[in-house]
Amino acid sequence: MLMHIEHQRVLGERMNWITRYVDEPLLQGAAALLKRWHQLTGQRPDMLEPVWHVLAVSVLMIASLQFLTGPTLLLSQGALIMLAVPSALRLMQRSSVNSTYSLNDYKTMRAAAIDKRENEWALRMAVLVGSATLPLAHPVNDMMGTYFMLGASLWFASTAPLRFYLSAAEPPAPGEGDRFSRRALGSATS
Repeated sequence: MLMHIEHQRVLGERMNWITRYVDEPLLQGAAALLKRWHQLTGQRPDMLEPVWHVLAVSVLMIASLQFLTGPTLLLSQGALIMLAVPSALRLMQRSSVNSTYSLNDYKTMRAAAIDKRENEWALRMAVLVGSATLPLAHPVNDMMGTYFMLGASLWFASTAPLRFYLSAAEPPAPGEGDRFSRRALGSATS
């Protein structure tokens, strides 16, 4: 019984270390990235992830043209297009609708981010470990299969962690960085 309690204490210390030195800095970095995106573009913070996803898929499509040929190229291009479709549709939907970023949007995004921060810690850690190790796993006897698997691994490593951390990060307040709107928001962002 005493051994079990000691084991639980050690596990708790390890989880606290991971949270303090891995998860929290990544969440703070994602929050800073969202804030900078909002300041530079004036776009809603939730638009950064689909823009990044389409950009990452475009780079992989260009890279696949350099390394793949024949049916493997067609398969990889088709797979990349299918991966980009949801993000592209989300971007088109937001551009056709009024895409202003209001205080209500901020409150909704902040509540969702708090929920994700509290409930998806293990999932974020699994995605980080997967994105770090997946590019190392590939078949060595088939060069085309190796390139295809490497591309899939790079897609996962370049998009999945960003998606999870951006959705759990604290969103910027509407107009954050603008001293006039900051005064107008007052205590509503607290």
